[in-house]
Amino acid sequence: MLLRTLLLCAATALVAQQPLVLTHANVIDGASAAPIRDATIVITGRTITSITARGAVLAGATVVDLGGRWVTPGLIDAHTHIATLANARRALESGVTTVRSASVPHYEDVEIRELVRAGVLVGPDMVAAGVFVTPDLGETVLADARLGAFLMSGVRTPEALRAVVRVNLDHGVDVIKTRGTERAGLPNTDPRKQTYTERELRAVVEEAATKQIPVMIHAHGDEGSYAAVAAGARSIEHGTYLSDSTLRLMATKGAYLVPTLSTIWDLTQPGGDYEDPILELRGRHMYPRAQETIRKARALGVRIATGGDTDYGAKSTTRISHEMERFIELGFTPFEALQSATTVAAELLGLGARTGRLAPGFDADLIVLEGNPLETPRMFEDVLMVVSNGTVAMTRFPFGKRDP
Repeated sequence: MLLRTLLLCAATALVAQQPLVLTHANVIDGASAAPIRDATIVITGRTITSITARGAVLAGATVVDLGGRWVTPGLIDAHTHIATLANARRALESGVTTVRSASVPHYEDVEIRELVRAGVLVGPDMVAAGVFVTPDLGETVLADARLGAFLMSGVRTPEALRAVVRVNLDHGVDVIKTRGTERAGLPNTDPRKQTYTERELRAVVEEAATKQIPVMIHAHGDEGSYAAVAAGARSIEHGTYLSDSTLRLMATKGAYLVPTLSTIWDLTQPGGDYEDPILELRGRHMYPRAQETIRKARALGVRIATGGDTDYGAKSTTRISHEMERFIELGFTPFEALQSATTVAAELLGLGARTGRLAPGFDADLIVLEGNPLETPRMFEDVLMVVSNGTVAMTRFPFGKRDP
């Protein structure tokens, strides 16, 4: 609480920055695949003021000539485990300007969120989940003394589930993360095996709803996923083995799918976030199943958002650009893949009225690319500039030098 008070004071003391004007930009705004060519983007504070073709430049503004480069909304990673400032920075430099935490050990995501809101830290914006509501809390009990009550007995009853949710709510989280099935990333677990029943998951959803907080549910297996959707989950994370009946229920209830396909691919590869022979073999049979699930989900009208399921650590090679490319391999158009990483993900996070698009009144979260990403999607792997909440967070051009 003291930290948040200090941050609020720091934010109040910040001097309003000069308007930022980006000229000669080709803009893909996220709402339409038709670009706005040779546009001028005016940003005041944290907000986009205007986007016009060949607009006038404001006096006293900071002007950046993009020289015909391409601008899109900043990307959204709807499934991360960022718990350090260095990892948050790596996410931002990859073009991700908004993230939804999928749990951290000790409420680091809540504090990162507050630093960004106060303007002390330049993005990404954080939707915080706090600690994982899971049967065995392990070292997470150190995050709050009240969690120690479950160190020996675990979190295995509706009453215990509600209690852990309440601790998270007291910390001011934006979403609750729990599980429907076991993990894929551990060699001694079966990701299809159900963890919590519909009744138990409903206790989580109901308790979270007392503060109007949605619930995201880790689930690979079908039975655990169906129970989660029936209980009122906002999203299924992973969903590798979903049946048609579960996908139809998701479409009916408006539940989102965040397949984290790139992480399942990572299981099959040396290095990266996972490296284990058992996981490599598991990934080889999971990856085609996940691809099939995504194709069916798209055909049935389930909304699909991008998530990396990484902490953006120094050795991580998973990025949202890769997730978009894999969606395209499954039949998404490049614009549909971009929307999964922008407008659709923003709607999932409940932020569709302020981010995920480039339009007047929206947050000034955008990235600059060398060429048209709807023609060459790999452009997203080489982000040249990131603007987060109206601040130039990273820029790599101009590349040349001029004589004085």
